[in-house]
Amino acid sequence: MINRKLLSTLSQSLLDFPAVALLGPRQAGKTTLAKIIAAQYSDSLYLDLERPSDLAKLADPELFLTRYPNHLIVLDEIQRQPELFPLLRSLIDNDRHPGRFLLLGSASPHLLRQASESLAGRIAFHELAPFDIGEISPTHIELQNFWLRGGYPLSWLASTEQSSYLWRESFITTHLERDIPSFGIRVPGTTLRRFWQMIAHLHGQMWNASRLASGFGVSAPTVEHYLDILESTYMVRRLLPLHSNLGKRLVKSPKIYLRDSGLLHTLLGITDLNALSGHPVIGASWEGWALEQLAQLLGPQWQLSFYRTAAGAEIDVVAERGNQRVGFEIKFSSAPTLSKGGWTAIDDLKLSKTYVIAPVEQGYPLAPNVEVIPAATLPSLKSIGLRDSGKTI
Repeated sequence: MINRKLLSTLSQSLLDFPAVALLGPRQAGKTTLAKIIAAQYSDSLYLDLERPSDLAKLADPELFLTRYPNHLIVLDEIQRQPELFPLLRSLIDNDRHPGRFLLLGSASPHLLRQASESLAGRIAFHELAPFDIGEISPTHIELQNFWLRGGYPLSWLASTEQSSYLWRESFITTHLERDIPSFGIRVPGTTLRRFWQMIAHLHGQMWNASRLASGFGVSAPTVEHYLDILESTYMVRRLLPLHSNLGKRLVKSPKIYLRDSGLLHTLLGITDLNALSGHPVIGASWEGWALEQLAQLLGPQWQLSFYRTAAGAEIDVVAERGNQRVGFEIKFSSAPTLSKGGWTAIDDLKLSKTYVIAPVEQGYPLAPNVEVIPAATLPSLKSIGLRDSGKTI
């Protein structure tokens, strides 16, 4: 059993709020985590809204739920029954006490909007992503396999590379043919798979909807819609450019990354470390993997972006919180250095600290406030205030 860092945060939220929502992709471990939390309560009830027998219990949801006023009620796959949100608000307002409902969901924007409108002031939101490096704690050697397989529990814990790869291939097929249609999205799975594979080849590059639409044979709004689908189901991260009044000509397009490195490698047909080491995507894959680790370790208290100017100044990730601004350059190299553009970006942004993340065993300074760090030590960056992810509405 790998302990999830979100466990204590969720438990605390249930002591503070009548409802807590745990969102994230399928197979990331939401149900397992919810059952661990429910076991801590003397009275709890778990309902899977994809199970016909549990759905039947909610034929008259008000009558059923009012029978359990002092239970923690876990509603899994809540996006299946969004009409429950107004009823939950009414039940909470009639008998408001913490720890009444734990809601699990797999599709974010629409679900967030409905839940936040209906349960404003009554609910805390948290996101559970696949395993991050702080939960796995890999050695320098193990880190390579973690990067290859990605963080989905059943992929990381698979007994062989082949079984891990086959699980990820099955996950992709299921997501396209079952999960996305279940969210009410009507796009053929074969179309979305082609698009997803095209995005995999563009991983870490600037988003250009018109150019991609031309190659895909559809309109720019259509490819934007496809990208929104993958982003809303936690498959893609859109990293926005830094907006800063520096008197510079800044790049305005976002960069696109697949959130899980294991799924990226599967879509590209990369089966093992040997195939990855010779693939053109290796540098971009490493960059996306490190970005996702930073996003999970830092949490939403930090705003992440990238910096690039028309003159060539560039840094991969800028993390901001209040007046603090920290830079991260990501290099797949045993002897990483910063380019001239990187040094210029550090000077432009007046970064308080810059870290160069690389697959090295020991860190070392490049300059005052610029340090190369081993990727395996990312969880130890306490000096910039790592927090568990979560937000309250």
